[in-house]
Amino acid sequence: MAHVLSPLRHGDRRGWLRGAPPPRWVRILPVALMAGVAAATTISHEPLDIGFLLGAIPPLAVLSYGPLATALLGGAAIVLLHIPALQLNRPGNTDLWTIAFVALLSVFVSFVRSRRDAELDLERTIAEAAQRALLPPLPEAVGPVRCTGLYRAAQRGALVGGDFYDVREGPYGVRAALGDVQGHGLAAIGTVASLLGAFREAVLDQPDLESVADRLERRLTVDTADARHVDLFATAVLLEFARDVRSVRVVACGHPPPVLLRAGTATEIGVEACTPLGLGLAGTAEHRGRTVRLEPGDRLFLASDGVLEARDPAGAFYPLTERLALLTRVDGRAPLPERVWADLLRHTRSIHDDITMPALAPGPPEQPGAPRDRVHEVPGTPLPGPARRAGT
Repeated sequence: MAHVLSPLRHGDRRGWLRGAPPPRWVRILPVALMAGVAAATTISHEPLDIGFLLGAIPPLAVLSYGPLATALLGGAAIVLLHIPALQLNRPGNTDLWTIAFVALLSVFVSFVRSRRDAELDLERTIAEAAQRALLPPLPEAVGPVRCTGLYRAAQRGALVGGDFYDVREGPYGVRAALGDVQGHGLAAIGTVASLLGAFREAVLDQPDLESVADRLERRLTVDTADARHVDLFATAVLLEFARDVRSVRVVACGHPPPVLLRAGTATEIGVEACTPLGLGLAGTAEHRGRTVRLEPGDRLFLASDGVLEARDPAGAFYPLTERLALLTRVDGRAPLPERVWADLLRHTRSIHDDITMPALAPGPPEQPGAPRDRVHEVPGTPLPGPARRAGT
């Protein structure tokens, strides 16, 4: 089972035109062009006036290589002009001086680009370290709760956006949080850091889940005052697993509740929705939760607004609960959040919001060789209805 919420799990998503390493075909273009010119002039029975094509070799080298390699490729193009058998450097032909000038200019451009790329890589490394410190990868298990998930920031090149998540074990059991702050991208990181800090403190000293929500509410109220009356708010869903992991308490603050996966079926847990964090007055916001019984093999799947509000070309929202019911029956090696991600990309043309999809499985750790990321299916087991949920 994959167990890391990683924004870079599938490599650099910036694209080579936005700073990622160029693909292989870009790197071989200069050599391929030289080989093509040499082959064409060798095969032809008449001299070909195509020496000017060699002037494109140094600029193409700048896309992939450093100053030294660019200089060597430019020199190779000049040498190619002086091979008598190719008849490329005929009297009166100005290709030699043109290519020499372009090669010299390309070496300078490659030097500048290399220095810029080194500075950008350093800045990106520092940003990654800071963002990973804010949202570190989840371990395989937090206490008796196994964790797996997927996280994607909407802003290209960012590792953290407007979503936040955490799973912590404290004196009152394992507590988890998933939320979405106002806005997304790098501008929302300050609010994310503030809420995560408040949650991690509340896990240790607040006796119940409603008090944890009150602490987050107060944190946003203080931040709004410090921001000179800028309204800050966030939606969130909080979970608290009992010590024996036979039940879970859920508080939804303007955010859809988790989906319960049981016996190959999926159902959204019914819980009274409270106002989003930051929209109530400090000390007056009333947060109410609900306790749901759990059975062996149950899992809880949480999703941020980026998943729930993704639309297809016809404008229809992504049907998460229905798709989860189907995807849990598929015997795939990929963890469920990654299967949902692939299915989401087939549903919508583009993603414009942060994506967070943690899945929490209460129970003992999986044994080696056990099926990966599958639901414990018991034919005929009914889903928990309102009469079977223990409420407040």
